[in-house]
Amino acid sequence: MDLNRLAAKIVRESTDPDAREARPDPAAVERGGKGGRARAERMTPQERSAAARRAAQARWSTTR
Repeated sequence: MDLNRLAAKIVRESTDPDAREARPDPAAVERGGKGGRARAERMTPQERSAAARRAAQARWSTTR
């Protein structure tokens, strides 16, 4: 591919949202987005509560 065509392709993809090809990550498709849900299922109720408490504290703390 020559440089002019490459430059035109880059400009077209960066300015036209329909020109981009949306390809999902095959590994993510295989896992099915189980990350947080699978982790929560492995945790005890006390561990989930502690994790939620830490998340809320981190989210609402005044110092970041």
